[in-house]
Amino acid sequence: MRIYTKYGDKGFTRLYGGDRVSKTHVRVEAYGTMDEVCSLVGYLVAEMRKYVELHDLREECEQIQQHLFDCGSDLATPRQLRPYKQKEEDVNWLEDRIDAYMNIPPKLEKFIIPGGHTLAAQFHIARTLTRCLERRMVEVIEASEDVHEVGLKYINRLSDYFFVIARLVNYRLHIEDTVYKNSAKIFRHKKEEKTDVSSDAEHKE
Repeated sequence: MRIYTKYGDKGFTRLYGGDRVSKTHVRVEAYGTMDEVCSLVGYLVAEMRKYVELHDLREECEQIQQHLFDCGSDLATPRQLRPYKQKEEDVNWLEDRIDAYMNIPPKLEKFIIPGGHTLAAQFHIARTLTRCLERRMVEVIEASEDVHEVGLKYINRLSDYFFVIARLVNYRLHIEDTVYKNSAKIFRHKKEEKTDVSSDAEHKE
């Protein structure tokens, strides 16, 4: 079996079901971006093997790679030609992980700038690339093409997961987050709610 087919030599590829499309088709851009996210997560999995403190997170990221391949497979399928692979329980699993980790590092009062430990910085890159994938999926919808709703929801939560994990990695490896100095307070105590009416949600999605 040859790994090259020569079919792409003219700038075309095939979707599930045989549709011939340009390599710049919105679906191809979407599942291609999924591959970028999955590859970066693979790098993170490899790097986390060096840290016993991150063993559980490494296993979670390996599971996320499986979910991402399901997402890419669904994105390569036009007109719902087969049942979608991603399930609602994938989203629930991510939400459970986010809720479990959210309050372990010190409470956030201001926005943070990506950084800290190298791994944490890489998780921030994964977060932003996942947001890119989310935008690509929305572009597929705006082109009047089918997108699995559960898949879009999963990708939205995945970006949140990577943010939480970036903070957790810094916390476990004893490195402080980098605070954005010009940020207003983004989480207010109840006593402050009546007087502090600042709204600084430029990074929330």
